[in-house]
Amino acid sequence: MMSEPTSESIPETSEQELAERGSNRSQRPQSQAFREFVGADWAPRTEPDVTREPVADHAARRRDAISAAFAGERLVVPAGPLKVRSNDTDYRFRPHSAFAHLTGLGTDEEPDAVLVLHPEETGHEAVLYFRPLAARDTEEFYADARYGEFWVGARPTLAELETRTGLRCAHIDELPDAIAKDAGHVLLRVVPGSDTEVEALVEKIRGTSAEEADAALAEALSELRLIKDAWEVEQLRAAVAASAEGFADIVRSLPAAVAHPRGERVIEGVFGAKAREEGNGIGYDTIAAAGDHATTLHWIRNDGVVRAGELVLVDAGVEVDSLYTADITRTLPVDGTFTDIQRTIYTAVLDAADAAFAVARPGLKFRDLHTAALEVLAERLEQWGLLPVEAAVAITPQGQQHRRWMPHGTSHHLGLDVHDCAQARREMYLDAELAPGMVFTIEPGLYFKADDLAVPEAYRGIGVRIEDDVLVTADGVENLSAALPRRPEDVEAWMASLAR
Repeated sequence: MMSEPTSESIPETSEQELAERGSNRSQRPQSQAFREFVGADWAPRTEPDVTREPVADHAARRRDAISAAFAGERLVVPAGPLKVRSNDTDYRFRPHSAFAHLTGLGTDEEPDAVLVLHPEETGHEAVLYFRPLAARDTEEFYADARYGEFWVGARPTLAELETRTGLRCAHIDELPDAIAKDAGHVLLRVVPGSDTEVEALVEKIRGTSAEEADAALAEALSELRLIKDAWEVEQLRAAVAASAEGFADIVRSLPAAVAHPRGERVIEGVFGAKAREEGNGIGYDTIAAAGDHATTLHWIRNDGVVRAGELVLVDAGVEVDSLYTADITRTLPVDGTFTDIQRTIYTAVLDAADAAFAVARPGLKFRDLHTAALEVLAERLEQWGLLPVEAAVAITPQGQQHRRWMPHGTSHHLGLDVHDCAQARREMYLDAELAPGMVFTIEPGLYFKADDLAVPEAYRGIGVRIEDDVLVTADGVENLSAALPRRPEDVEAWMASLAR
């Protein structure tokens, strides 16, 4: 495990603060001789060949849209800090989605950075504040585990990031004075929940709480992502394509999963490897749910066995380097062939999904996708004798009995977040009309738990969900994940071809 740079020595009789005691396991040279030696005799830096990134123009248009909505105000959009995983180890950094959307920066760029939109007579000047590469004669170069080149590699310079993003860049140390300018005369907003230290700084400058003002900024930034631009759609296509490869790898891994006492972990690991090979990683914790585990909607423990004759529900998505993620679910027969009862339940879910696809088009309300799918599922539940009332009654607000077996929504927006645009207003989400450029999921399911005495024994322990990623076009929708088979006979043929 990596060591933390620490001071050379601490007197045995000294009283250390609790926060300092992690330094007791190693030493950091403090001599002037070492400082002079470590800072000398390095080859000149080779200037990296950086160019303006394709996303830069798109990000500029997004900033212009937010600028127009908050004229004359100063807007603070932090990337967020590193988050502690355990003691002095951090999770891999991922910037806040609003920051990524407005800057175009993805992967693990840039912890603690802050984008500020400074008001001007017309519009705003956008400035990116971050900690750039330090010189080799500084202590940061060799001793700073958070930013030092010895520890995390060479960071970009101000000039490099300016070239890549098209933004003016400044040192993070300039941030406090920059956002305090015209304090009391210019409304200052910060994205809430992104960086507690930056939020505290803003609060101190404002001198008063402004929760409603900050919430309005978060809402606007979320709603800005409801319609994807061409670059975003391209990123989502790449995420879906990589995810499809991951599902193929899962099918190939099923014999190994069956042979392992925690076969669900085999499936999870195979997809995770593909996600790291082809992108930034997984867009959310993979659900690899075999047998009755598939009836737990967010089963991410993934520590169960995978048995021949059962189904395995896999809900997974690759997040590409730009941080856009796919979100796909396929329910697979472990040994490659559906049983009759599995096929019956699977076909009901597929027909519900197809019903949502059939009505999806510009002008339809988002909530109506759910209604179209539920009507099919409720009819099947009634046909199977499971509902205590007629299907038409069950789906009314006063009924809802069908939700015992289909408790979740059928669709959600997709993009930088797997549940994208989550801070949007209801009238902009559930009650909104579909429009070209929207990307969302269609994902009905049926879940019959092993101890559910309201269903026949043959149904128990079976969970099925089919989820696809959908782009609204000018005259309908495109199934971005159509390359992955959906019909049961196609799933069986696909699995057989991968087993050869």
